[in-house]
Amino acid sequence: MSTDTSQDSQTVSAVVTAAARAAAALVPATTELVPGSPVSDPDGVPLPPGAASAVSAGLSGEVSGDIVLVVSADVVEALSNSPVGRMDVAAALRPALEAAAATLGRVRIASERVEEPVAALDGLRDKGMFVAVPLMAGGEHQATFALQVTLPAAQTQRGSLDLLRHVAMEVTVEIGRTRMTVQELLSLHPGEVVELDRAASAPADLLVNGTLIARGEVVVVDEDFGLRISEIVTDAAAAELGQPA
Repeated sequence: MSTDTSQDSQTVSAVVTAAARAAAALVPATTELVPGSPVSDPDGVPLPPGAASAVSAGLSGEVSGDIVLVVSADVVEALSNSPVGRMDVAAALRPALEAAAATLGRVRIASERVEEPVAALDGLRDKGMFVAVPLMAGGEHQATFALQVTLPAAQTQRGSLDLLRHVAMEVTVEIGRTRMTVQELLSLHPGEVVELDRAASAPADLLVNGTLIARGEVVVVDEDFGLRISEIVTDAAAAELGQPA
């Protein structure tokens, strides 16, 4: 193995461990989960005892690849018997995947789905750099976090976008987010205010197919909400929209 390849592997392992630590903080558990030793051999990935389900998702943005989070039967059962009703495993674990993706830069997750653990991990083979990290609690293996990334390559000249000019895309305006525990959700009542993680004066985000493109000011147009664009987020996005950055 060359020195450059070895350094790349060490860098990816460190990055994936940081992503695993962010995901671990949001995985349902009775005690805090901490990352164990990373594994880069797909054939040697440790699974938690009683591994019941895996949530897989694709990564897009500054880093592309796939992400997998394997959880135990206890977690699946707790979600199935939630006091607010049966909770979808993929939806419940999406915040953990989003937290992990956020450590990688401007990266979003999409197409999350529930799979059988072994099949989900097999799907990461031979696609790019692979690292798996066991998530431990009190020395016991509780979950497994795995990430396959494709390192960015030099950009090539893109073809004409004329064929895509009239393709409809979902556009969403997001004014903020928050996180709440199940107990907090159960205590909500009419008239209560839920505080978001964004100041009232901060711009709203414009997302196109889930990708952050621009920011702006929320306005009212003929009794409907609208967004006055104040910033195109990246040069790449600006080029796509035909506007100066």
